Amino acid sequence: MRSLAAVTLVLALVCADAASAATKKQRPRLKAFDSCTQLVDYARAGAQRTAGGVGVTPRVAPQPTDAVVTPPLMPPPNARAEDVTTAAPVSGGTEVGGTVEFSGTNVQEIGVDEPDILKTDGRRIFAVTDKALRVVDVASSTVTGVLPLEGSGHKLLLRGDRILAVASKGTDAGPEPRPVAPEFAPTAPVTIVTEIDVSGAPKVMRTMEVPGRFVDARQNGAVARLVIDSVPQPIAEPADADVRDFLGQTTLKSNLSGKTFKRNLAPCDAVTRPAQFSGLDVLAILTVDLDRGMYSLDRDGVMAGAQVVYGSGGSLYVASRRYIRAVETTGQAPEGVQTEIHRFDISDPTKTVYRASGAVPGFVLNNYALSEHEGKLRVATTEEPTWTPGTAGTPSQSTITVLDQQANKLVRVGSVTGLGQGERIYAVRFMGDKGYVVTFRQIDPLYTLDLADPTAPKVVGELKIPGYSAYLHPVGEGRLLGIGRDGGDVQASLFDVSNLANPQRLALHSFGSGFTPVENESHAFLYWAKSNLAVIPLQTHAAPQFAGVAGLTIGPNTLSELGRIAHRATDRGNTPIERSFVIGDRLYTLSYLGVQSSALATFGGLSYTAF
Repeated sequence: MRSLAAVTLVLALVCADAASAATKKQRPRLKAFDSCTQLVDYARAGAQRTAGGVGVTPRVAPQPTDAVVTPPLMPPPNARAEDVTTAAPVSGGTEVGGTVEFSGTNVQEIGVDEPDILKTDGRRIFAVTDKALRVVDVASSTVTGVLPLEGSGHKLLLRGDRILAVASKGTDAGPEPRPVAPEFAPTAPVTIVTEIDVSGAPKVMRTMEVPGRFVDARQNGAVARLVIDSVPQPIAEPADADVRDFLGQTTLKSNLSGKTFKRNLAPCDAVTRPAQFSGLDVLAILTVDLDRGMYSLDRDGVMAGAQVVYGSGGSLYVASRRYIRAVETTGQAPEGVQTEIHRFDISDPTKTVYRASGAVPGFVLNNYALSEHEGKLRVATTEEPTWTPGTAGTPSQSTITVLDQQANKLVRVGSVTGLGQGERIYAVRFMGDKGYVVTFRQIDPLYTLDLADPTAPKVVGELKIPGYSAYLHPVGEGRLLGIGRDGGDVQASLFDVSNLANPQRLALHSFGSGFTPVENESHAFLYWAKSNLAVIPLQTHAAPQFAGVAGLTIGPNTLSELGRIAHRATDRGNTPIERSFVIGDRLYTLSYLGVQSSALATFGGLSYTAF
């Protein structure tokens, strides 16, 4: 393997069947290709095996044409990899020079940063709006730099005076199956990674284009790991194919040297495949040392899709739906959906190493459905109903599975199932050896789980209330705040979970008919523990309509609205606020129009910086 400098590209094509791929002798689960011809032949054969010529991992079970199978309960529309999460699970803030405290991105794990549209170091605010990076000086409340960026859907990672901006270029067909030619699915989306120097006016240092869809990223200290899902390009004949036709090329442009470097995504003999076919997606992990810059690549290889990314202090997990074989007869029951999970060791900051794979029944909602604790991975999934004509079918249910790495496998060592019969998971939160799961169909059961014994996880309590919570956040010892809705009304619920056997709702605050992006985007939520304050972006429908943020003060047993903040109105009404963050004694809010600062204690307006 080549020595690793600042950037490592790991392509992982991992095994499809956790149970059958292993033997008593623990033979390797992955096989390497001997040549490019062998790789292309394998991919061609795999494409022909998929239903309807789909050349990527199917995300739904293919059905026989004369079977009538329409599950009433499908995966939620917000079950995507991009869904991720105040400065930490309980935000305490960060100090700059021992004087100014500020909040960071609302992340799932303390010390593991996540990409977002806004970053701050307490002195500067970096935000992406209208395809441009905008830098705001906090002391003067002025825009000190604007840098146009290529691509769309930009997300930022920050380290000192260096930013990585990750964006998409081209048409992304999304996570659903895409009809393609009999050979391969085209690689339409391209990921653009831009390295930016912000020590003065922002300037581009290097830009890299990678074939594939950006899924998500995690940053531990100076090291960021970007997960890309790539699909092979069309190839007419294997005999005429070049590796670049199948895997594509990365293009690195340096503004420092003026040079452009092109490299194959991976050599054919460095790509591995599962013992059993697992689709044709290629999972790539780019490891970037932000202190050194992205001037070097190391490439290794494996074949699998990527939909959900979860990172801890020492591991990176990538989850995707397993390839499902087509149903050939109307009397044959379709295979149940399973989620494959691949673990990568990130304990060495200079590299990313594939370690193990496993599978769990059902689908995961988002990254909050995964949590590592004392070396074990807990996974919350919902199993979809499956049936064939003339049968009653099986209702959906949810399961908590505990996985432990044994050799190169993630092995199930414990599970508890039967949560929310006929329902699906809407929210999950794992905290230490406890877990909390919300399922919903007509009422909202909040389940409390004791996970202290990983071999025997158990449901301890259940609270049934109308509506549901789509996001759960710890707000003190034995307290959870749930953000969701009841019918069309947005609501916040304060739960007492100090006694797992008897969870209680202590307070309820309704905002009326409307919408909050927190349901789908946890980065939009802010909890500032020092003030016992939660800030929630909100749009309401009842007159007078409102778009902005609402602040909730959280008491021992109460929720009270501190105030609301709206940005300057346009002809179409107030502008939705996308992010909120704290610097010192001020609350800052971001919209595409600009940044506003308000008094943290009163929500009174102080300054406004227009973009």
